[in-house]
Amino acid sequence: MSLPAIERFESDTGVRIYRIPAEAFPNFIVYCYVLIGAGVPTLVDTGSGYGNSNEQVLAGIRALKTDFGEAITEKDIQRILISHGHIDHFGGVAFMVEQTGAAVGIHEIDRRVLTNYEERVIVATKDLRVYLERAGVSEGLRARVIEMYGFSKKHVNSVKVSINLQEETPLDGMTFIHTPGHCPGQVCIRLGDTLLAADHILARTTPHQAPESITHYTGLGHYLDSLQKIARMDGIRLSLGGHEEPLHDVYERIVGIRASHQRKLDRVIDAINVAGKPLTISEISKHMYPDIHGYDVLLALEEVGAHVEYLYEHGHLAVDNLDEVERENNPALQYGLV
Repeated sequence: MSLPAIERFESDTGVRIYRIPAEAFPNFIVYCYVLIGAGVPTLVDTGSGYGNSNEQVLAGIRALKTDFGEAITEKDIQRILISHGHIDHFGGVAFMVEQTGAAVGIHEIDRRVLTNYEERVIVATKDLRVYLERAGVSEGLRARVIEMYGFSKKHVNSVKVSINLQEETPLDGMTFIHTPGHCPGQVCIRLGDTLLAADHILARTTPHQAPESITHYTGLGHYLDSLQKIARMDGIRLSLGGHEEPLHDVYERIVGIRASHQRKLDRVIDAINVAGKPLTISEISKHMYPDIHGYDVLLALEEVGAHVEYLYEHGHLAVDNLDEVERENNPALQYGLV
């Protein structure tokens, strides 16, 4: 696929922000950012490291000299900040460290994703397997989903992290806002009137949610709280995401995202009402997303699970098969309306 053009933005604090596209996975664009004027030259996110992603990010950095007149090459990048521990944003970090020699920073909750990557994949896969069983997914589909989950994660190596991105510690004019939900250690980076929102707020898509029963600090409750944290901040003129278009009214978009999640919550309730009986997460997912295939099956199971979890935590659903839960090791949970 042809990549979008590199774009230049500038904050009211004088930081020059270059948005560099890469194909994280087939037909899926991720944006990395080079910051000039916020201390040392800094790269925010590194792409997936999959396919041509590394070469595209590297070419984007080199194009800043030829296309924009910036006196910079990859050797001038002294700092790499990772917005959150999802592979489309950090999979290329080891490669970029090799190219630049830069120090790496991430929020402490996602730190082990970078420093102990191999361990994280094993533990996360185990937690996902337990979740899928509890969601009522058949044994055959569980095996296929786990295989898909691990496919894109085998090319990544652990790296050293030396910078901790903390809300209480500004860095060269950057402030970091911890916004868990989509990912445990997700941070938004504020540069004056400009927000690098990564995957917390996107222009068209409501960012993917997974239940906290798989990974702590994910889940819809955390995500909605984090949205409100950004909504309370005044003076954001421009929000730049890890995908999709720039946002010129982030506050209006937050309202739209909240409404989208409310519709999904209502659809979970409707699915149980239509069935007239308690349902598993797998059954609710099939009702809400009947025509999906491949990796989207896993995404749907996680998205539905996050909304079921939220409704359960807020007293709208109850587990109906308590006798079975008490008797068996890890049975599928059947959710009914309260």
